[in-house]
Amino acid sequence: MDLGLKGKRVLVTGGTKSIGRAIVDAFLAEGAVVGFCARDAGLVQEREKDWQGKQGRVAGAALDVTDDAALKKWIDGHANDGGIDHFVANVSALGTENTPDGWRKAIEIDLVATVNAVLHVRPHLEARGKGCTLTIIGTTSLVEIAGPTQPYRSVKAALVPMVKSIAIEVAPKGVRVNMVSPGTILEDGNTWGRQRDAGAERYKRMLARNPSGRMGTPQEVAAAVVFLAGTPASFISGVNFIVDGALTARVQY
Repeated sequence: MDLGLKGKRVLVTGGTKSIGRAIVDAFLAEGAVVGFCARDAGLVQEREKDWQGKQGRVAGAALDVTDDAALKKWIDGHANDGGIDHFVANVSALGTENTPDGWRKAIEIDLVATVNAVLHVRPHLEARGKGCTLTIIGTTSLVEIAGPTQPYRSVKAALVPMVKSIAIEVAPKGVRVNMVSPGTILEDGNTWGRQRDAGAERYKRMLARNPSGRMGTPQEVAAAVVFLAGTPASFISGVNFIVDGALTARVQY
């Protein structure tokens, strides 16, 4: 299937690790031109060099998304240097502690920085028009409460109605807006990978709960993101696209 992404210009926040890295990989495999950012300058440079060595048209930037002036400059810079067709807000504070500082960090990164990114990129997408997309990475932990209290799931929940509202507002401009919400995603070194290696009961419990008999991969989440950005998905907007192997029991409608 040709997704119609060859030569399209894509921006991805949090593009050096796990799902973000897989998203960059997937867009590059489709022939897109990708800009990505992350806080770790050394890792940004390493990823950029690796992708460019494989002939990927990619540019990385060391950026803390909570620095709103820097975030806007990065987005506007790419818009002025050829435009933006697709934007993926992936960066997250993940599992911060259930403390005032933990809540502040989650709100600043997952909520405020994402909202700011949307406000900055939205005019560029609307100006470019038909075929442009905005995708926000969510989580199924909004409904699958399977661990200690964390700000992560509550803060992510605030983005769900925003996605629907913006999708309705920008549809007349030909811009589509969706959320992709991963379930339990496993890879070496991530939260579930560490719990697997430690033989943690929580890992065993969550693995047993999934009807698919396994956890997902970053690449499976990235495949959904790239599909939703492509032309075959041109009538899909305003959805929370669940990638969880049937883990969540609720009916999606």
